[in-house]
Amino acid sequence: MTASVSAFISVVYVMRNHGVHLAPLLSETVGRLRALATDYELVVVDNGSTDDSIARLRALTREGGLPNLQVYALTQAVAWETAAWAGVESALGDFIVVLDPLTDDLSVLPQLLETAVTGTDVVFANNQARPRLGVAYRLANAAFNRGFRWLNGVDPETEAPQYRVMSKTVVNYILQHPRPAAIYRLLPVTAGFTRANVTYRYEPRTSPEKKLGQSIDRGMRLLVSSTRLPIRLVTMLSTFGALANLLYSVYVLVIAIFKADVAPGWVSLSLQQSGMFLLISLVLLVLGEYILHMAALSNEGPSFHVAQEFTSARLERLERVNVERTAGPSGRA
Repeated sequence: MTASVSAFISVVYVMRNHGVHLAPLLSETVGRLRALATDYELVVVDNGSTDDSIARLRALTREGGLPNLQVYALTQAVAWETAAWAGVESALGDFIVVLDPLTDDLSVLPQLLETAVTGTDVVFANNQARPRLGVAYRLANAAFNRGFRWLNGVDPETEAPQYRVMSKTVVNYILQHPRPAAIYRLLPVTAGFTRANVTYRYEPRTSPEKKLGQSIDRGMRLLVSSTRLPIRLVTMLSTFGALANLLYSVYVLVIAIFKADVAPGWVSLSLQQSGMFLLISLVLLVLGEYILHMAALSNEGPSFHVAQEFTSARLERLERVNVERTAGPSGRA
C-alpha cells in the first residue's frame, strides 16, 4: 500500500500504567503509520508508571521489536500536558501529532494530516463522545471552561483539545518561550497561527484517570499562565481600596472641622483605621504591579513571529548569479 503523506510524521503518546495494552496498541499504531506516511516515528512518553510498562516498552524497542519507536520514561507523574510536551520537544517530524490512544481515534489522523499539509499550522480534533467522568468533575470542568472562555475568549475543551497536529513551525515557536511546557496547552490557538478544527465521534476505550484536586490545580496554573487578569483584578481592588480610604480620611477631617458635637475619639480612631487600610492597599498595589511585571518577563516570548512567508517565483538576483557563474574569464559563456 502506497503511503499517502510524503512528510515525516511524529506521533506522541502519553501512557501511564497501561502495560497490558502497550504491545497490541503500539503494534496497531505502527501498522497504520506505515501505511499512512513515508517516514514516521512513534514517541511514547511513560508518565511515571508504577506497573511493568517500562519493561514492556524496553522489550518493544529491542531487536525484533517495533520499528521507529522512541521511548521517554519520566521519573515521576506530571500533568498530561507537561508529559505531552516532553514528547513534542523530542520529536523530529515535520508534523507532530499528539493524542491519547485510549480516548482518541487514530483513524481520523489522515483527515487531520490532509488539512495540515495544505498549510494549516495547527489542526485540532474534537471528540464529541465524552468519556465517563464523575458528576463533581464534570461540573467543575464546565465551570472552568466557561470562566476561561470569559477571561480569554477560548474554550480549552472544544477549541483547543489535546488531540492535535502541529507543524514544526509551531513547535519551534513554542520552544522560544522560557517555559514552553506551561504554555503548550493553549498557545497554538492564541498565538495567531492558522488553525482548523475537525469534529468526530469515537467511544473511548477506557475512561481517563482524572482526579478533581489535581485537575483544579492544573486549571489554576493554566489560568494564571495564560492571562494576567486575576492579578490585574487584585491591583484594581487595591487601587479602589486606597482611593476609598483616602476619601474617607477627607470625610473624617471635614466632619471634625465643621461639626461641633463629634464623639470623643472618633476622629483619631477613624483616621488611624483609614490610614492603616490606605497603607495596606498601597502595599498590595505595588506588590501586584511587581508580580505583573515579573509575570510579563517570565512569559514573554519572541519579539516577533512570521506566520506565513511568500517568495516570488522569479528572482532576478538568482538569474544574475547564474549568468556570472556560466561566464568565462573573457566574459563569454
